[in-house]
Amino acid sequence: MAELELDERKVKILNAIIKNYLETGEPVGSRTISKYTDLNLSSATIRNEMSDLEEMGYIVQPHTSSGRIPSDKGYRFYVDNLIQAKNQEVSEMKEWMIEKTEKMENLLKQVAKVLANNTQYATMISAPSVMKNRIKFIQLSVVDETQILSVVVMEGNIVKNKIITVDAPLDNETMLKLNMLVNTNLNGLTVNEINLGLITRLKEQAGAHGEIIAQVLDTVADTIQEGADLEVYTSGTTNIFKYPELSDSKRASELLTTFEEKQSLVEFLSDNDGNDTGIQVYIGDESPLSTMKDCSVVTATYELGDGVKGTIGIVGPKRMDYENVMDNIRSLKGQLDKILHND
Repeated sequence: MAELELDERKVKILNAIIKNYLETGEPVGSRTISKYTDLNLSSATIRNEMSDLEEMGYIVQPHTSSGRIPSDKGYRFYVDNLIQAKNQEVSEMKEWMIEKTEKMENLLKQVAKVLANNTQYATMISAPSVMKNRIKFIQLSVVDETQILSVVVMEGNIVKNKIITVDAPLDNETMLKLNMLVNTNLNGLTVNEINLGLITRLKEQAGAHGEIIAQVLDTVADTIQEGADLEVYTSGTTNIFKYPELSDSKRASELLTTFEEKQSLVEFLSDNDGNDTGIQVYIGDESPLSTMKDCSVVTATYELGDGVKGTIGIVGPKRMDYENVMDNIRSLKGQLDKILHND
């Protein structure tokens, strides 16, 4: 194979030429490469190596310049090696994920870290939320003459208690009827399935105790909201300093604070969980977070099944490498989806 013609030094020089040309669009000279690589070679040595690479057909010299640009063969070598390296990363990541799936926290932290390393931007990922989780059971019980206790249990054993004040004491028969009413109508439903028609019908059937039903439904909503208090894992926040337009002290400190305090990230990612599972891109003022008005944010939702979702997000400058970001986010989202569904 042609690749065997290239020793490690030539490969490094060729990669440096291609990367530099991809970034600048300008032909690349030996002096640029001497600064660009960690080979510590003289310009004369690099010129000799570049001459060999040109003879091999990996680079060409435009007529108007002393520098070199990649040939189709050079691009092919670069891309094939890139694909091989990325496939190896994906394979290693997949093995790691499969071993650690039971440890969701480690898994998500690793995903954030891999994304940050691959993209050189700041990343965030939310733990799965229960925005569409189902009601398992509701228990109403008497506390005293003026209070009853409402206990709502959701799938995932998320529990919310609420004291409901009543105008008059409720006897055992009334409590039994109310328990049957709410459980018969609400068990197994997601919060999205509790529509206005159902609420009206429940209140009518409860008669004088319609207000109790309303407060039980408030408890359900509170339970969902409590389940939506996401854990968010972040990585690569210091990558922000690599981009001059984001690294002035005020912008950078605001962004870092957002990533450290996380509450606004939680709110943003919670809202995003309602989106479809495609990739979303927020550019500049489109971002709902004021601290990210100078950034672009790319997100995608991954699914655990049964309406349990989380969101992956990448934050970088507006001039981010969108294609690379989307490729990375799509790849890791796909792996997460598969692993979490297989569990």
